[in-house]
Amino acid sequence: MSMQDAQIAQAVGHMGHVLFVMSGKGGVGKSSVAVNLAIALAERGKRVGILDVDIHGPSVPNLLGLGSGLDMDEDGETLLPALYRDNVKVLSMDSLLHDKDTAIIWRGPKKTAAIRQFLSDVKWGDLDFLVIDSPPGTGDEHLTIMKTLPEALSIMVTTPQEISLADVRKAMNFLQHAHGTVLGVVENMSGLACPHCGGDIPLFKKGGGEILAQHYGVPFLGAIPLDPATVVAADKGVPVVLLEGEHAAKKQFFALAETVIEACAKERFVRMHLPKE
Repeated sequence: MSMQDAQIAQAVGHMGHVLFVMSGKGGVGKSSVAVNLAIALAERGKRVGILDVDIHGPSVPNLLGLGSGLDMDEDGETLLPALYRDNVKVLSMDSLLHDKDTAIIWRGPKKTAAIRQFLSDVKWGDLDFLVIDSPPGTGDEHLTIMKTLPEALSIMVTTPQEISLADVRKAMNFLQHAHGTVLGVVENMSGLACPHCGGDIPLFKKGGGEILAQHYGVPFLGAIPLDPATVVAADKGVPVVLLEGEHAAKKQFFALAETVIEACAKERFVRMHLPKE
């Protein structure tokens, strides 16, 4: 364990910032936010890695159109992440499965061991950002990341409606208990960008994410609209930020990337603590 801790520390020492994308609820587009943020950062000239720690429901390779299989380094012991467009390094449990329909039936200790190996036994190299996509909730995967990478900066993804915000408040409470560091909140599916008139339709309401950020005293990083182009892009295995033409979601993802770069440069982080009674 101590040897593995040293390997992890060495790997993280070559990473500028670790961005831990979280959500208390499934179905809020967390993986889409993680992937498009990562690619937008890469398009801005940053060296980026994407680590998918959603062991049971990995979706990052599908969103990027990546197949299965990873290569070993020359030492025969270290895995090489998959390369996307030659400048983004990607690792997911899905990359290790020959049949992507295979269910992963693991208990907590095995998941913890796998995530630690994703950091210690993988040749990540020099990165400006490692973007970690997590499963919904506050389970083993989140505890492992917070314990292994206490310097990780959490980005909380929510949709505007209360059913999502209620679960995100639980996730924020988890960060308070874990004394996690928060970079900010992203409101996904913030209105519908009409593909015909270009207007904005408040399909799931708007503004809930910003109110949540204000309540916890953390930065609001931006709002990403629900854009039909995002659905088309996901089915093609192409991030919406790489689609040709102007798209509402594409524009806002690039704005989010700029905000994240600036926030990290100026160290606009919030260390979470339980409120005093």
